Amino acid sequence: MSHATAKAKRKDGHAARAYRFDARLNEEQKILIQKAADLEGRTMTDFVLHSAEAAAERTIEARSMLILSARETEAFVDAIFHPADPGVVLRAAARAYKKTIGR
Repeated sequence: MSHATAKAKRKDGHAARAYRFDARLNEEQKILIQKAADLEGRTMTDFVLHSAEAAAERTIEARSMLILSARETEAFVDAIFHPADPGVVLRAAARAYKKTIGR
């Protein structure tokens, strides 16, 4: 799968710049990926790029969502509606900040 080139289209329909992606495979990886690509009727390059893109989208989606249990949701909402009073360190930081800006 060495020297695979990804070609995509921009939103305006024109061809986007293509970038190279190189990978070294051992024999087992090459056979496995080639077999899967053959089963889907794709080239190895197309199969790998399609699979990597799908995996990247799943990873980004999974990492960008915060899923809370009912208990965690209640604690979060409670903290928003009933915030704790500032502690000693926060009050000292606020005083130091006000002192530096001249208020």
